[in-house]
Amino acid sequence: MSRVLVGVSGGIAAYKACELIRGLRTREHEVRVATTQNALRFVSSLTLQALSGHAVRSELFSLSQESEISHIELADWADVAIVAPATAGFLARIAHGMADDLLATICLALRAPLIVAPAMNVNMYRHPATQANLDVLAKRGVRIVGPDRGELACGWEGEGRLVAVEELLGAVEQALDPGTYQGEVVLVTAGPTAEAVDPVRVLTNRSSGKMGFALAEQAARRGAEVILVAGPVGLPTPYGVQRMNVESAAQMQQAVMDALDRATIVIMAAAVADYRVAERAREKIKRETQDVLTLELLRNPDILAELVPRKGGRTVVGFAAETERVLENARAKLERKGCDLIVANDVARQDTGFDVDRNAVWILGPGGNDVVEVPAAAKQEVAARILDRIRQVRDA
Repeated sequence: MSRVLVGVSGGIAAYKACELIRGLRTREHEVRVATTQNALRFVSSLTLQALSGHAVRSELFSLSQESEISHIELADWADVAIVAPATAGFLARIAHGMADDLLATICLALRAPLIVAPAMNVNMYRHPATQANLDVLAKRGVRIVGPDRGELACGWEGEGRLVAVEELLGAVEQALDPGTYQGEVVLVTAGPTAEAVDPVRVLTNRSSGKMGFALAEQAARRGAEVILVAGPVGLPTPYGVQRMNVESAAQMQQAVMDALDRATIVIMAAAVADYRVAERAREKIKRETQDVLTLELLRNPDILAELVPRKGGRTVVGFAAETERVLENARAKLERKGCDLIVANDVARQDTGFDVDRNAVWILGPGGNDVVEVPAAAKQEVAARILDRIRQVRDA
């Protein structure tokens, strides 16, 4: 369990700190909260305390709070600190070393990684003073996340929105990872593909894309450059990941081959459609015109089989979604495809696999006899175990 200090400064986006704290606790991090006095005008200390499970610190000089833990001890306690939102005033104080409130003092005493997520009016963000302060902090190693563009609470449009909570969570967990994938370029495919029948209908596979997205997120947290080729899914892009959206198997094949030269690791987690319609109808096929519809299907290219002969020094990982004789079929696929690892799962199970947040897999190594079983767990945890095994293969 990692220890995360969440700092909250006084902007309208302070309420989003509640979602951040909840997300960190869900991911089993221990959380403590320190705020500026103005932050408590937007969100109550009681709310933050209830979500974090610890008393909230807000005063630089408080006999009752100092008797429990000093600001130096809190700075020493944290494995990582994130300030979200970080207002223009707060950024100015820490950029210039002003220890005039509790949160700024903690940041100055901090030895752990510090992340700041700016949120403010667009004109305040664009002001040369704010930009200079951000430049100073970046040169000192402070990690700056955001801001996003969009409609702001003040009515203006532009940069200044606090980034999504998922992006904040990704930044925290990336800062916590020791960087075991530094220097690697990981190419991941995820989700289904869709083959058009007519302008409104497609042939597709059951896949939410969650497993592939979890792998991309975990690889990015470990320091890799990640290229995610995603089929048609509605999942947010993980923090630090370059995403390429595709629809058909042919489009996925082209995207993978275009990115292959840069990749050192390829993880083919997508559920690629095996067949496509020989001739797509130009107009919507009317149900009333025929009782039986016959479609001629052509086999799609086998992306995994195509890239293995070109793998060179790359590590190539395939996936096998099976409904019976899981290990037997996975071993046969490993031998047939010639990849380094096969990740097999039983998609007939209701509690893992498709459309849920948990999975259970077997990771088969060369020859199919070296098998690592990963019991049912959150897909993020399963992704971490898969990446651990890939690291072992590359370091062997």
